[in-house]
Amino acid sequence: MKRSIDLSLYLVTRRDSLGIAEFLTIIRAAVNGGVTIVQLREKDASAREIINLGKRLLLLLKPLEIPLIINDRVDIAHAVGADGVHLGQSDLNVAEARAILGKKAIIGISVESLQQAELAIEEDVDYLAASPIFHTKTKTDCAEPWGLNGLKQLCITSEYPVVAIGGINETNVREVMDCGAAGVALVSAIFDASCPKTAAHTMIRRMKGYAF
Repeated sequence: MKRSIDLSLYLVTRRDSLGIAEFLTIIRAAVNGGVTIVQLREKDASAREIINLGKRLLLLLKPLEIPLIINDRVDIAHAVGADGVHLGQSDLNVAEARAILGKKAIIGISVESLQQAELAIEEDVDYLAASPIFHTKTKTDCAEPWGLNGLKQLCITSEYPVVAIGGINETNVREVMDCGAAGVALVSAIFDASCPKTAAHTMIRRMKGYAF
């Protein structure tokens, strides 16, 4: 089933020690700057904390028509009423997630090799996340980076839109988009920015080929 989703600027959260108010302020600013979809990814938080954050985020994002995706946890996505879930290779399989969340849910899956991407052809997913494109400090448990050539090959062969993640910033995002990616996922480029709104807006401009 084809679902129309704007994957162009995909924000993946990193709360760390931020208070909830500051965390939500950053996300609101990033959305105002052009973020089109948000994934709640909080590996070190408890289920209760993630549910609380998810409900707060849903209140923020739903009126703005920005989809909320939960990382890994299908049960939490269901409990929160999120728009979908992003799965890793060791999470529930797509069919199980789809059975729980329904046909309208957005389901993405991370792939670290062309072999994993080929296996995903049979799955009812909405996008693939190529991870990582470049070396990144955000995720230290990843396989070897795809690089631009690997990403281009994936985008050519994939039946699904490809979101690129890992080490992407305003200096290399145009090259990433030129490989055929449907969008880029960002963490540090937004959460470490002095102005998340400006950072998101700048990224959108660079994705479209505009100069700084």
